Amino acid sequence: MGVDGDVSEQAVISAVEAAGYGAAPKGQGISEGTQNMYSSQEEALADHETPVLKRRLWWSVGFLAVLMYISMGHMMWGWPLPYFFDNNHVAMGLAQMLLTIIIMVINQKFFISGFKSLFHGAPNMDTLVAMGSAAAFVYSTYALFAMTGAQVNGDMAAVMSYMHEFYFESAAMILTLITVGKMLEARSKGRTTDALKGLMKLAPKTATIIKDGAEKVVPVEAVAKDDIFVVRPGENIPVDGVVVEGSSAVNESALTGESIPVDKAEGDNVSAATINRSGFIKCRATRVGEDTTLSQIIQMVSDAAATKAPIAKVADKVSGVFVPAVITIAVITIIAWLIAGQSFGFALARGISVLVISCPCALGLATPVAIMVGNGMGARNGILFKTAVSLEETGRIQVVALDKTGTITRGEPEVTDIIPAEGYTENELLGKALALEVKSEHPLAGAIVRRGSENDITPDEVTEFAALPGNGLKARLAGSVITGGSLSYISNLVNVPEDMKKQADSLAGLGRTPLLFAEDDRLIGIIAVADVIKEDSPGAVEELKNMGIHVVMLTGDNERTARAIGAQAGVDEVIAGVLPDGKESVIRSLKKRGRVAMVGDGINDAPALTRADIGIAIGAGTDIAMDAADIVLMKSSLADVPAAVRLSRATLTNIHENLFWAFFYNVIGIPLAAGVWIPLFHWQLNPMFGAAAMSLSSFCVVSNALRLNLFDMHNAKKDKKIKAIKQKIT
Repeated sequence: MGVDGDVSEQAVISAVEAAGYGAAPKGQGISEGTQNMYSSQEEALADHETPVLKRRLWWSVGFLAVLMYISMGHMMWGWPLPYFFDNNHVAMGLAQMLLTIIIMVINQKFFISGFKSLFHGAPNMDTLVAMGSAAAFVYSTYALFAMTGAQVNGDMAAVMSYMHEFYFESAAMILTLITVGKMLEARSKGRTTDALKGLMKLAPKTATIIKDGAEKVVPVEAVAKDDIFVVRPGENIPVDGVVVEGSSAVNESALTGESIPVDKAEGDNVSAATINRSGFIKCRATRVGEDTTLSQIIQMVSDAAATKAPIAKVADKVSGVFVPAVITIAVITIIAWLIAGQSFGFALARGISVLVISCPCALGLATPVAIMVGNGMGARNGILFKTAVSLEETGRIQVVALDKTGTITRGEPEVTDIIPAEGYTENELLGKALALEVKSEHPLAGAIVRRGSENDITPDEVTEFAALPGNGLKARLAGSVITGGSLSYISNLVNVPEDMKKQADSLAGLGRTPLLFAEDDRLIGIIAVADVIKEDSPGAVEELKNMGIHVVMLTGDNERTARAIGAQAGVDEVIAGVLPDGKESVIRSLKKRGRVAMVGDGINDAPALTRADIGIAIGAGTDIAMDAADIVLMKSSLADVPAAVRLSRATLTNIHENLFWAFFYNVIGIPLAAGVWIPLFHWQLNPMFGAAAMSLSSFCVVSNALRLNLFDMHNAKKDKKIKAIKQKIT
């Protein structure tokens, strides 16, 4: 629990304890360090409730079996009892009362929690159970004392009549059946945090660091920033770091959900809990303890589970008036049946049935368990929802604004076309361009250098290298002057044939940057460079559009290039020429048309991510963007945006189903328990069956939430459209 405000720890603890729970300051008695942090979190998530409930249930069932043998086995079917019970109805009544008291003591938590909540003005499910059981016990005790009076007076007809007024078995059975439901519910709820517990189990326990020139195995919490650690094939990477020596393939599925290993070489980042599959690597620790990616993911998932979704607040308000309303209905039921001329025992049985069949617990569980399961599903697939609000609201998004660079595109220029002029080959063109560009620091030069490396071309040494800002490059190679740059720059130096000019214009129309190269007074050819779109971007955009979502691309590029990229991606609308500080104002305008999600990865996207209804950060982006976002996509794949929307919609549907069945159950069950249908159909509900139905309702709600684990968030076949947004910004 997180508490904001100027209040002492003790005041918070006292308030929590007064509400019937336990509390302690975070980290109390736990030393600093990752391992202890994980251990304490695992301990907090461990299912302590099920074993306790199981023991309570076994003891309750044992004593209840004896009680039922006496009350029903003997009375209804004539099963034999010890001789001292022969014709001694008072003794049988006393035995039932003592067995019931034992079961009530075993399940005393219902009474402590129920009546404490009642006295604090916030009655809960335990209040209904405690009141129902206590009412049955008190009335049965009254009947027992009345029986003793009849026995003394020798009125055996009255004695036998009072025997039928005993509800001891109902008082005990209610507690036992509710305990069964509580145990099933606890086991199911334990499964809702499986994803979070699974993440914690990934945390490595030790690390091998290099200290004083020797390898030393230390607890992972002892690793400090800038320590050098080694990882052998098959070992888990202990903390976040950067490779300083060696290369390997690393399985990052634990963090991203992507099963294909990622190649790592010197300078590449590695994350804690990922698995080194092949080579021996030496790394420098960059983030340790609570700063590692794994720790941050665990914290995100944990925080999301701890927050309330807007729909949950509605359910809380309903639950807040539900229990007092049920108590009132139970009292009215008893009074109505007494006025109708029924016996007090009959009227009380109807009132008790109302109390024990009503289930505020199902209403209370409907939202949080679905949120917890949905959140865990997202985490397993590399989609991290920071809050329950973001998980609920993502499915209602009407407009998605996509940053171009690094989101729709790879964010790294690549060579797309090599067009040599007459008299030159592709390798000749690439070799001369490489010799020139290898000296440049421009991003477009990097694309040519990478292509040369892929083609195993070694750059020749040039002299008199000069970079001319806004124009191009110039150098001397083996006595010849090599130049490179834009069409306008090269056209001023050499004669560019008309067909090459047309090809350059055509490439520019496709959103590519044509770089022309010349040797002395002859054109060598054109190399086109572009920030190419990711393979999955068009498919992701199409899926979003099929959901009825209006897709907008934001970019600082010129209109021509932006429209070319937008056409390839298939977006509905392109907003070009947006300055870095202008994205936030564009999002503000888009919000006038509906709920907006912004997807980005850069520092300049942070204001827009914050302004949007839902900010979605590409995981490979900057820490600032990830901090500003509501959702983080660990796989850096645009395909996870429609997957996040899909998961949100499925979770919301699940919550609606849970709330419907919880309300439907109560709407059907309460009138049945109150005896509304007795005059018409002679339908009468025994309090014990009411208790069983109450237990099953909560279990069914939790089980329905667990169905989310079977949901395929990447399957677009069942996508449904919401109301589409058509108009564009003017």
